[in-house]
Amino acid sequence: MLDSLIMLFINYRVFSKLKPALVSLILCFGLFSSNVVFADKTQSDPFEKVNRASFWVTDQADRFVLRPLSVGYTKITPDWAETGVHNFFTNLTEINSAVNGVFQLKFKVAGRASGRFLINSTIGGLGFFDLASKWGIYRQSEDFGQTLGHWGVPSGPYLFIPLLGPSSVRDSTSLVADSVWRPIRYINHDLTRFELYGLQAIDARSRLLEVEGLIIGDKYSFTRDFYLNFRKKQVADGVAEVVFEEDDFGDDFDDEFDDEFDE
Repeated sequence: MLDSLIMLFINYRVFSKLKPALVSLILCFGLFSSNVVFADKTQSDPFEKVNRASFWVTDQADRFVLRPLSVGYTKITPDWAETGVHNFFTNLTEINSAVNGVFQLKFKVAGRASGRFLINSTIGGLGFFDLASKWGIYRQSEDFGQTLGHWGVPSGPYLFIPLLGPSSVRDSTSLVADSVWRPIRYINHDLTRFELYGLQAIDARSRLLEVEGLIIGDKYSFTRDFYLNFRKKQVADGVAEVVFEEDDFGDDFDDEFDDEFDE
């Protein structure tokens, strides 16, 4: 997102006006970080009671709706088709990365994202084949929350938005600002647009089925700490250290996940 996600355990991200739940964005965020350290519980979460309630609602939606759909999807869809679908949706996010790269004056990032989109959208078959990566043009995700952080705007308190997932006061602006650059929202045929949103959510969730068991301890705290620290690292272009609360998880995260979830 979503994630989401973000994906980490059972969390979600928004896709557009419909905003179907995208589970586990945070897990994606954390798995490709190799510099893991522990810290005390000092994360900014003044709305924890409300956030935990929102987390529970989202968790139940995943448990009874999105996860079962994702399990069924992986059982009936060939691996090559799953990869193509995932590449297709990932390719659509390159527009947003290019725009926010310009906003941050990161013209190399913007150029790389634009190049990836052009290559994969044409000879890559509308993005089903990630030829850009095969040619050494790798992805660097950028969004409006990162843009604000780049220019010194603090993240503010942590938020967990029902069905949308982990965020912050600063990053919540992305829900509106980044939606402008999502091509799917401009499809006039309502059924087609909603079907694509649903498939995007299922695709994102299905990619986390094999790793969701890595989460131990309090899922809410785990999600929050992963999200806040990973966003800090994203804003710093990978320079900041990713920090987790002690006792929230084990250290069973292998580097083999790095490439798959760095999206």
